[in-house]
Amino acid sequence: MEHMGLISLLPPLIAVILAMITKNVIISLFSGVYIGVLVLVGGRPLEATMETIGSYLFPQVADSYNAAVLVLLFFIGGFVGLMEKSGGGAALAAKATNFINTRAKAQVAAWFGGIIIFFSDLGTPLIVGPVFEKIFDKAKISREKLAWIIDSTSSPVAVLIPFIGWGVYIMGLIKQEFDLLKITTSEFSTLVSVIPFQFYAILVVLMVPLVAFTKLDFGPMAKAERRIQTTGALYWPESKPLRRAEEDVENKTESHAILIWLPLVVLFVTLFGLLISFGFPMTPVAGSDFRVSLSSAYFFAAITIVILMLIFKVKKFGEIFDTYTAGMQKMVYVSVTLVLAWALSQVINEMGTAEYIVEITKGNVPAFIIPAILFAVGAGMSLAAGSSWGTFAIMLPIAIPMAVALDAHLLVCIGAVLSGGIFGDHCSPISDTTILSSTGAGADHIDHVKTQFPYALVSGIIAFIGYVVAGITGSALTLILAIVLLFAAVFILSKLNARKYNKEVGV
Repeated sequence: MEHMGLISLLPPLIAVILAMITKNVIISLFSGVYIGVLVLVGGRPLEATMETIGSYLFPQVADSYNAAVLVLLFFIGGFVGLMEKSGGGAALAAKATNFINTRAKAQVAAWFGGIIIFFSDLGTPLIVGPVFEKIFDKAKISREKLAWIIDSTSSPVAVLIPFIGWGVYIMGLIKQEFDLLKITTSEFSTLVSVIPFQFYAILVVLMVPLVAFTKLDFGPMAKAERRIQTTGALYWPESKPLRRAEEDVENKTESHAILIWLPLVVLFVTLFGLLISFGFPMTPVAGSDFRVSLSSAYFFAAITIVILMLIFKVKKFGEIFDTYTAGMQKMVYVSVTLVLAWALSQVINEMGTAEYIVEITKGNVPAFIIPAILFAVGAGMSLAAGSSWGTFAIMLPIAIPMAVALDAHLLVCIGAVLSGGIFGDHCSPISDTTILSSTGAGADHIDHVKTQFPYALVSGIIAFIGYVVAGITGSALTLILAIVLLFAAVFILSKLNARKYNKEVGV
């Protein structure tokens, strides 16, 4: 296998280290690309600069597949912008409050509200949190618990949906590696097949209703729950709850749930109607046909929500159009990240990074343990950098070639990278979703991080065990084992928690 030896590790290491130091994905990825090109051209800085731009960045944008992905991201961004500002999400979540009369129902309702706002991981906390904070206060459920629930239904839910921005971004990374390895499998079917191996995201989402119905509170969360139930205090005396920035809060115009559900119906009907015309699900749909179908679906869904916003007089047409384009502008950061990720993948491929890693691990590291290692490394990287997307961009170009060369289960390895990135993103105090969850729930940020981590750790440990087992079997049925372990862990913890409480009150 051809590679440049130890120096081939330099680009991804530079990207990882800078991601942890700067907390900026774009700076980190660009630096990794530039350093790699600098090595490839023999250390000539001016030539490296010209090569980076002319041979590694421009071609990524000019490629027809990549260009289609970038256009699709702008369609998605515009639609999400309209959905977030329409007020329909708050209206739909508010309707769920009509049947709330117990603590368990309040928690499950907030959990369900987070799931139905699947189209926006960053919008979930700012839509669901403000609706439920007063309900939680009335039911004497801590703001920390609300922050945990909406954090658990933001990025963990988004990463499981293949046809929103998250899925498109991940498919772009997968397609790049598949092309280099001459793998003809569709990136869409691959991502769908990976879903059962996204153990951490699935476990985190399932843990919320389990905790609600078993009344499981442990660690700092138990103290927060006792605080509000015994004293009625929303915060600790030293807490400094985050306040919602006015521009990020759902607009206060009276809105209607139809502004959410009807555009989503149009989106699904259009998407699957077009895919069926291409032979789905009996025949694999070509990637280009999928992207055109998805772009068309988001376009018609956006037209639907524009019409509804005009009918209900939510905003004037000019404001609606500005909202749509503002949503598109938010995708610029994502698009730049993706272009740099593609460029880094090309550099890593030319330097033979994956080949070098394979050479030094083959015969020394069993293939079955690779998914567990990828999960642990991805989790550490994402936790330190606060970015799951940056972790995906750096890890997938290494993990996919490794899985193929070492005969590890490819789908399990991809799932491990995604789950590792989500675990770190979910727990990191500098992650945008973690910060927004504290903000949306009106909770102290450090209190949210401290109370959430033990719950996340339970799912993380079980996910790690799942990747060891799946690394051996390659079976999607491992997910059932992981779920059973989660139920067992919650049952045992709830029993231990009850015993501890009885001892404290002298029962």
